[in-house]
Amino acid sequence: MPNRHRPRRRAGSRRAVSRGTPSVPVPIYPPDTVVELRAGACDRGSHPLVGDDPEPLRHQVIEIPPVRPHVTEYRRHRLPCPECGRVTCPALPAELQGGYGPRVQAVCALLCGAYRVGKRGVARLCGDLFGVPISTAAVCDLQHKTGVALEHVVAAAHAHVVGKPANVDETGWREGTKRGWLWVAVTTGVTVFLVRLSRARAVLADLIPGDPGVLTTDRYPAYGHLPPARRQVCWAHLRRDFQAMIDRRNDGSAVGEDLLMCADILLLQWKRVRDGTPTRRGFRQSYLGWVRTEVRELLDRGIGCECATTAGVCRELLAVEPALYNFAAVEGVEPTNNAAERALRHAVCWRKTSYGTDSTTGSRFVERVLTVVASCPQQRRDALEFLIGCVRATHEGANPPSLVPSPVTAL
Repeated sequence: MPNRHRPRRRAGSRRAVSRGTPSVPVPIYPPDTVVELRAGACDRGSHPLVGDDPEPLRHQVIEIPPVRPHVTEYRRHRLPCPECGRVTCPALPAELQGGYGPRVQAVCALLCGAYRVGKRGVARLCGDLFGVPISTAAVCDLQHKTGVALEHVVAAAHAHVVGKPANVDETGWREGTKRGWLWVAVTTGVTVFLVRLSRARAVLADLIPGDPGVLTTDRYPAYGHLPPARRQVCWAHLRRDFQAMIDRRNDGSAVGEDLLMCADILLLQWKRVRDGTPTRRGFRQSYLGWVRTEVRELLDRGIGCECATTAGVCRELLAVEPALYNFAAVEGVEPTNNAAERALRHAVCWRKTSYGTDSTTGSRFVERVLTVVASCPQQRRDALEFLIGCVRATHEGANPPSLVPSPVTAL
């Protein structure tokens, strides 16, 4: 008789891994120190053992060495003139007056922008981990300098997204006592952010300073001016609208159920396209045609239902109906706005602990460091090294590294 209290394992599911010896780090670094371990005798017959194993088992133990800051002392000699007696002292270069080098400045920016550490926490971490004494006021000053160093780098990144397919979204952000918004545009190789005190259509021109490509967005009215050929309405948001029709439990619920089924079919088959199973052309031939016809008929039916809210949503969707399917025809366009929402998630968590910024200076730092922190992983670049390069270029009066991906890094 089978045990009815034992849960049945689903077909294809794997058994849980046994909890034995914890996994050890995979050897990924050339060792600095090698310790050879050899048994002196056989563990069965006690016979002495000699020789080397050509392929010994390797176990690496990774340790962080003590960090001591590197201090450079500049000594300004005050020398009197042998003729007039006037004492002359050389001026300290402007880039040295802050007292901290490019790496300290970049680390402070990265701790805030990538790891959401507050200014007091940054000051404590610099002291505890690196032995660098620094005050919260100095951290603020270094953030401001980093924002200035990134100005032209981020401006070039904004120019790069012009004309390219992008996922665009916005979320709330506070600047001092005023309500603002943090905007984002995500492309294949670059993600750019912008903090503004407006959620109006005009901000989109600052985010993408030129003619945009096809933008995947929600149905917020700020994107309503985009022609259908330049806009992809997010199907993830549409699913929520269709579920809301169902949840209202009225005359429009049946329409919502059928629309939700069409949306799920479309997204499921598109996932297969991204996995490489069918081609984009095969997707259009096999699914897009009949799904589009079915959705149009359902929207027409929804306009005539007795629920005013459902009828209004269906009327709005019919008005932008061509913008529901650009993803199937334009390379690089996705049917959902998930990429923009994922890009904003880190900033939203930062906002909940920092409560926004106190000034426009802080907002410029936030939008620029977020652009670097989000874009470098897309290009498989190290964000810290990139920040160091920008700060060092500012100190030396040289050209900073570019955040615009090269054809190699964009792959």
